[in-house]
Amino acid sequence: MLFVDIDGVVSLFGFAPGAVPARCSWHQVDGIIHLLSHDAAEHLLALREEFELVWCSGWEDRANDHLPHVLGLGPYPHLTFADTRAAGHWKLAAVAAHAEDRPVAWIDDDVNDVVHDWARSRSAPTLIVETQPATGLTPELAERLRTWAQALDQA
Repeated sequence: MLFVDIDGVVSLFGFAPGAVPARCSWHQVDGIIHLLSHDAAEHLLALREEFELVWCSGWEDRANDHLPHVLGLGPYPHLTFADTRAAGHWKLAAVAAHAEDRPVAWIDDDVNDVVHDWARSRSAPTLIVETQPATGLTPELAERLRTWAQALDQA
């Protein structure tokens, strides 16, 4: 299973003015302008061979309202974040509940020590992949995810 954040992974921001990343397009989502990466979308589509993709974003169900039409991503299951303060990271309670005891990878631009501690403490294999919001899911990060998943298959 791969938990996929959107902002900072597929929706890019924080790049220098006038340095809009290539292969992206601007889209309005619920009144907010997003620069969506077509490269990130292609990487995620390829990763479906190794992973069950799950949206792990504040977009929640709105990801499936927009991303299938714009990028061909989804619809995928999505997490809902009801208790955003209890676990030390606003997404962690929902991630942990959905992950149960299965191997999981989580790609996000905003993780903290609590997330890394949770990953190390799990008995199931867990990979945390951090992105830079200006570049999102890069070929190198996609390959890291693919290699990790294939190693699990061979074990």
